[in-house]
Formats: sequence, structure tokens, C-alpha cells
Amino acid sequence: MAVLPESSIDLSGGVEFVAQPSLTWKIDRAAGRIAGTCDGYDAVKQAVEIILNVERYRWQIYQPASGMQWEGLVGQDAGYVATELQRRLQDALLADDRIIGLKNYEYSINGQNLTVSFTVETVYGDVETGTEVKF
Repeated sequence: MAVLPESSIDLSGGVEFVAQPSLTWKIDRAAGRIAGTCDGYDAVKQAVEIILNVERYRWQIYQPASGMQWEGLVGQDAGYVATELQRRLQDALLADDRIIGLKNYEYSINGQNLTVSFTVETVYGDVETGTEVKF
């Protein structure tokens, strides 16, 4: 009697990894509804928006490491916020395997608000986005 499971699958030829479609529900913000589905560029663009607007570790509907960690940035020095924000953006967005990298960070300060705009490099093309933090 075998202790370990036995299989007739032959892996000696290697394993081929195939990317799964990124098909997801399309959010229609103007109508406030779900309006069908989207895939590819539109799906990853929507995913970037969701990641930036969901607080990490707060909502049970999302996986624990999904979203952005905004907590701890409010009330800090602008230089610290800019540096930490860049690290946290990379940490949050690079968890999605469709996102290759982030580049072209541009910061501006208006009163107590730090605004950052940047480019998200994806396998489907670049997404221009940004966010704002009150420090």
C-alpha cells in the first residue's frame, strides 16, 4: 500500500504556464451599476482604480493583501509621505501579475495635500493615473 499518492502524469517534458483571461465585471460609474464584462486593458485599468481606492486589510470581501495601505500617512512630513507613498504604490500594484512596473512619478503640494501622478506599465499598455494624500 502506497503512502504517497501516485499519478500517471508525466512532467519530464516540462510545464507550460498559460495566462488566464482577465475577464471581470465592468463598473459603470455614471450609472452606478455593473454593465457587463471587460477584459484586457479595460480590466487592468479598472483593477488599478480599485486597488488605489480600497484600504488594505480592512474589507473581508477582498483578499487580505489586496488594496493600498493608506493608514499611517496622514499627519506625516511631506518628504516621508512622498517616499513611503511610492513604496506602498509599488507594493500594492505589483501584486497584480498584469502590472509590470510603475514610472514617471510627479509630485505636487497644494496646501496640506500631496498629489502624485504616475504611469502604470501593464502587459496591455500604459495606464496614466494618480492619487492624493493629506499630510
